[in-house]
Amino acid sequence: MNAVSLTKRELSILKEVARGRTTPQIAADLGLSQETVKWYRKQMLTKFSAATSAEMVSKAIQDHIL
Repeated sequence: MNAVSLTKRELSILKEVARGRTTPQIAADLGLSQETVKWYRKQMLTKFSAATSAEMVSKAIQDHIL
C-alpha cells in the first residue's frame, strides 16, 4: 500500500477517531463544526480507500501512522 499523507489536522482527527470519539466530541474538543469534522473524516476515508472508520484506523495502524 502507498503511504498515506495526512495534514496535521487530519492526523489529530484520526487519533481521536482511533480513541473511539464521536464526531460531536471531536468537534467540541478541537473547536470545529461537526460538518468540518465530517468533511475531514470523509477525506481520510478516501485517502485510505476505506469504507468505515474502523477500516481506516486499521489501515493507519498497518501503515504505522498510528
